[in-house]
Amino acid sequence: MKKTPMRKCVVTNERFPKNELIRVVKTPEGNVEVDTSGKKNGRGAYLKLSLEVIEMAQKKKVLAKALETEIPNEVYEELKDLID
Repeated sequence: MKKTPMRKCVVTNERFPKNELIRVVKTPEGNVEVDTSGKKNGRGAYLKLSLEVIEMAQKKKVLAKALETEIPNEVYEELKDLID
């Protein structure tokens, strides 16, 4: 039986299986991208895929603190598009 990796949502601090969360990564070049594969190089932060969580992350700048950089609005828009 294979063990499922668990990750913590940076907004809600709840633990979920890795495949239920979406990863946002700060690449070594300093760009912030949505990582749908979960394998891109760089510092990652995980978010629960719900509109409330994404809006809370944007309002409270939780993602910016976790990745230690400013998050462009395009990243939040891309996350919202993934929910639909």
